[in-house]
Amino acid sequence: MDVGSIISNGIQKGFQNLLPLLVNFVLWALTVWIPYLNVGTTICLFAALPIKMSKGETISYTEIFNPIYRKRMGEVFITWFFVGSGVFLGMLFLIVPAFVIGIAWMLAVLLVIDKEKNPMEAIAESNRLTYGKKWTIFGGMFLLWLLIFVASAIAGYILQLIGKIPVIGGLINVAGMILIGGASASIFIGATGYIYGELVRK
Repeated sequence: MDVGSIISNGIQKGFQNLLPLLVNFVLWALTVWIPYLNVGTTICLFAALPIKMSKGETISYTEIFNPIYRKRMGEVFITWFFVGSGVFLGMLFLIVPAFVIGIAWMLAVLLVIDKEKNPMEAIAESNRLTYGKKWTIFGGMFLLWLLIFVASAIAGYILQLIGKIPVIGGLINVAGMILIGGASASIFIGATGYIYGELVRK
């Protein structure tokens, strides 16, 4: 695993799964107000999809509604709390430790779901898996963010011009912005899935 492979695989996996992931994002946005159901949909969208991408599994257009993602919601919430607390404390020590902790523990929730580890085991295992790989992960994700930022800025400018077209311009603009947001998220999820798959296999 290197910086280039994180970028290329993130883009590849992101575009391969763009349509189902975009549909799941829309369904999540429409149902996020429904108590209990929103727990499983949120866990799936922000934690479980990278696991499926890492294994090359097909993502269903209604993946977020699979009740299995509510099975370990307690462990997921505790893990999110510990990771969030660690990052927050890192911010108090001039930001850099927050990035280190964020990268070191980035796989913890995935391990809770995929390997059914408890929160502390998952955090410790994530720290072990990412040890010695943090600069590579940071470099890959940062450059990927930079590429997406530039591409999104260019696409956004073009959409602004199209938006001036009477009647249909506004609709195309909105649809384009949704597509840009979905593609960006899909690429980042794909990159996370690639990193997870590579490190867990070793």
